[in-house]
Amino acid sequence: MKALLLCRVTNLTETASPLQLSDVPAPVPAAGELLLSVSVCGVCHTELDEIEGRTAPRSLPVIPGHQVIGRVACMGAGAGKFKPEDRVGVGWIHSACGRCRFCRSGQENLCPDFRATGRDANGGYAEYMTVPEDFAHPIPPAFSDAQAAPLLCAGAIGYRSLRLANLQNGMTLGLTGFGASGHLVLRLARHLYPDSRVHVFARSRQEQAFARELGATWAGDTEDRPPEKLDAIIDTTPVWRPVLAALENLNPGGRLVVNAIRKEDADRSIMAELDYPRHLWLEKEIKSVANVTRRDIREFLELAAKLDIRPEVQEYPLEQANQALLDLKESRIRGAKVLTIS
Repeated sequence: MKALLLCRVTNLTETASPLQLSDVPAPVPAAGELLLSVSVCGVCHTELDEIEGRTAPRSLPVIPGHQVIGRVACMGAGAGKFKPEDRVGVGWIHSACGRCRFCRSGQENLCPDFRATGRDANGGYAEYMTVPEDFAHPIPPAFSDAQAAPLLCAGAIGYRSLRLANLQNGMTLGLTGFGASGHLVLRLARHLYPDSRVHVFARSRQEQAFARELGATWAGDTEDRPPEKLDAIIDTTPVWRPVLAALENLNPGGRLVVNAIRKEDADRSIMAELDYPRHLWLEKEIKSVANVTRRDIREFLELAAKLDIRPEVQEYPLEQANQALLDLKESRIRGAKVLTIS
């Protein structure tokens, strides 16, 4: 089968093609697993973190990709929740132990044996992949394959972030960074909290204009001051400096939700600028988001279908995955990026 392999950790700007298009044997599903014929796979900033070593794979080579839509090609022994040709999706969570206190309480995203699709197990930048059937998700018929792919990560992690923000209708919300996740959270927030004003912080004027198109009350640069203080802010940027700006823009008692697997900026001097009275006093909170649960993915898929929340997508053939990743790194973003495979 055709697949894109990450063979070594590298800097994307120094290595134009970090992923190598290769012919590799198709995987064979183990007991309880599905073999999927992959149709599309979303492109996520976390792939940049894998390539550049911020969340490095456990072993190399590995096939990246964790926003996967495919059809069931065959099933391993004992798998019976799906049938051949069923359309399913796979998100960042590939598997968890199922036995620890986190798994037993529905918090498998915190499981010490959490395995990530495309990092700890081969993912969807390939014609075929395997996944435990318990971690495959039926896709509502309302969405095309390309529309459904970003919902599995950008949408689901955005949904989890919005829940963790503790927002109530009428409160003010800020979104720092406006890529695949941000544009879905804006659409979701406008449905769930119709009386809330949403302010968007983004580096590029194109992203700011896109946010206003989707109904943002205000859009400006990441270090601009919005016209009012905010009750909650969700940060999806890959760097540290917007965190300080977000904290300064919070109301007393406000919450900053940091939705990032890793942050790129290693300059410790930025955090040395943290000023307690200006940034943290008056019971402001910082909450990190750790991965997603199966519940997040399934609830968001149902909600997105019910509310007709569809991502804007830009499609690339599998062979152009390196270009899609470079476009993402250089912030050439409008919505979500998706690879078409079969």
